[in-house]
Amino acid sequence: MKTLINDWKLVILLCLTLGLAPFFPEPHIVGKVRWLAGGAVGMSPMDYFDVLLHGFPFILLLRLIIVKLKK
Repeated sequence: MKTLINDWKLVILLCLTLGLAPFFPEPHIVGKVRWLAGGAVGMSPMDYFDVLLHGFPFILLLRLIIVKLKK
């Protein structure tokens, strides 16, 4: 498990697929972040879970960058 979350290729693949899907008309996570930045008016618990699901690959990428910079 530890080797999977420290694999650059896998984390970048997750960011490009799950993190940005669906791609058209704009990446899903971008719309959700805009919604959050606008005050999150009308967001349901499912929308927050959706932000977590699509944002998790980017959290893994940020974690991996921090771990590599510390070394």
